[in-house]
This record gives sequence, C-alpha cells and structure tokens, in this order.
Amino acid sequence: MRSLEINPEIAVSRICKFIVKRVDDAKANGIIVGLSGGIDSSVTVALCVRALGPKNTFGLIMPTQTTLQQDIDDAIKVATLFSVKYTIEEISPLLNAYKQFQVFDPERKIANGNLAARSRMCLLYYHANLFNLLVAGTGNKSELLVGYFTKFGDGGCDILPLGDLYKKQVRQIAEYLDIPPEIIHKAPSAGLWPGQTDEDELGIKYDDLDLILSGFEQLMSPEEISKELDFPLELIRRVENMLRRSEHKRRGPMIFKMGSRTPGFDWRTSISSVET
Repeated sequence: MRSLEINPEIAVSRICKFIVKRVDDAKANGIIVGLSGGIDSSVTVALCVRALGPKNTFGLIMPTQTTLQQDIDDAIKVATLFSVKYTIEEISPLLNAYKQFQVFDPERKIANGNLAARSRMCLLYYHANLFNLLVAGTGNKSELLVGYFTKFGDGGCDILPLGDLYKKQVRQIAEYLDIPPEIIHKAPSAGLWPGQTDEDELGIKYDDLDLILSGFEQLMSPEEISKELDFPLELIRRVENMLRRSEHKRRGPMIFKMGSRTPGFDWRTSISSVET
C-alpha cells in the first residue's frame, strides 16, 4: 500500500495555483472561509492567504449556543495570525426561528445539526454575494469519501482546496504552514451538539480511515485491505458501505435524460486546468 506522506511544499504550491486560477476565472474579489477553530478551516484560510494575500481573504465565525468558547478563540487566533479580516455572527437566533415550525423536533440531533450547517452556508453565500467572493469549503478527502458533511451545508461551496487530501495529509500541511499545535492536535468536532466529536460519530479513528480509503483508492478489494492492514474485514466493509451510500452527496442532482445532450452528464463546459 502506498504511503500517505506528501511533500507539503509541493502540495501547498499546487493548491495555491488552483486557488488563484479559480478566483481569476470567476473574476471574484477574493475568498471567504467559514472559520470553526479546527484544523481544516485553519489550513484552508492559511492557503488562501498564501495564494491571494490577507486583503483578499475573509473569515466568518458562526458560533451557536453549543460552540465551545475555545473553538471561537482558536478561530480568532488563526484569523489574527494570518492577518485576515473576520466577522463573528452568532447564528442561534436563526436556529431558534426554526423552532417556531410545527415540524421541528428538538430530539432529532442530526437533522438539527444539518440545519446549523445549512444556515452557515446561507450566511457565507450572503457575504460572498455582497462582496463578490468565492466560498472556499473546508472538507478533506477522508470526509468527502464517507459522506461526513452536510449536503448543501458545509458541502455547499465554490472550491475545495483540501478535497483531495486525506486528514493525515492536512495535518502535514498544517505543520508546514505553522498552524498552532493546539489546533492541529485537538479532537476534530463540528460542534453540532454538546460533546460531539467527529471520530465518535464516524466510529473510527481518522488515521485508520485514511489507510482504508487509500486502499480503496488503489483499487484493492476489502479482503486485500484487511490482510494488508490487519484490520477486521467487518470494519473494511463498513467503510466501503459508507463510500457507496454517500455517493449521491458527491454529485449534483440527478437529471432525467431527455435530449441528445444533458447538463452535467454529456454536456459540460470545460474548465481550464492549472499548470503545475
């Protein structure tokens, strides 16, 4: 099985070219990033600053009543470290408004967590519309492949600079970019409800998940991955099932094919590639 180690200097250079190209193609004024105080959003904003400069990179911090003060402080710390202008928008009043609907169920943690993620997406795009910015998502390859993101929530964005980097590789780049160690090493959490952590919700450590997904990327069978990593076959098949069940989240809406050329299927406009 191939190593997940990357050359951070080369990776950062290529990602920065990608960011510049996408912003230029869109004729946008810059990038806006939702800052959570976690490693992924911290690395994303650091990359955008390196690519575009701090004057063209903006941060939006959107806490709720369940957001830890430490996460807010870490988000501010990163914005300050990279000289990024940021705004704090408390979204609890917005979430409380949903409670007025008869259908609202306070016991449905996942559905309500998704409401928070989609509310943040709306605010990010409102700011993007006001100032002609692109929204940079913060999802990484590990999360995208198993569907650990909210469709039209944190999955709603214009570009995903980290989308082809496993969590382990994001950590490598974080160290290269001098992200504060306490942010790199704290337990990843979306903060959707008290005590929530990503690895508890996924039911697997990111380090193990990365290795399994890398095996599938190399077209290995579940049996081969299990033998190579000495992991239970049941765990490998569970990750495989997560891959399959979440495929719809990585695609645009399915379109019924009627004409000879169909949008998004066999009628696509080419996007210029980035020289690397």
